[in-house]
Amino acid sequence: MAIDLLPEWMAGLEEEDVAFIKKFILASGSLKEVAGQYGVTYPTVRLRLDRLIQKIRLTENTAADPYIATIKRLAMNEKLDLDTAKVLIAEYKKTRNKEEL
Repeated sequence: MAIDLLPEWMAGLEEEDVAFIKKFILASGSLKEVAGQYGVTYPTVRLRLDRLIQKIRLTENTAADPYIATIKRLAMNEKLDLDTAKVLIAEYKKTRNKEEL
């Protein structure tokens, strides 16, 4: 399947995220069944699903401001801690607001 045929929200996901979504769909949305397939607890699968939902929502907002979306994506992928991400976004917004004046 070519990348340009994928919806934008799906193209932005990592391969392991797409594999998780596939297992989730094939399990008819049963988190318990997916937990069994991965050999983890239900709360672990729930947390992963919640993070995927956040990633998908973030992708929907990317067009609005790519810089903020990048900072959020780094924080969600644990490449940047949440507090630092909040500071960077706040400073960026201050700078942007000054430029608009």
